[in-house]
Amino acid sequence: MSQGAYIAIGVIVIVALLAIFIISFILYRRTPVPKGCEDIKISEENCSSCGHTECQFYKKKDAEE
Repeated sequence: MSQGAYIAIGVIVIVALLAIFIISFILYRRTPVPKGCEDIKISEENCSSCGHTECQFYKKKDAEE
């Protein structure tokens, strides 16, 4: 194979990966929120027992204080 063919294959692979990413992101954003999770609130008792400090709820709790 020539060098041009390898470049073309590389470009096609990158474009395909970008297309997969964009399509999956659009489908993710269109997915409805599961029942029971519509109004998730920050719970002090749940956050105090959780050790995951990188959680988005933990960060919001710290920002509110």
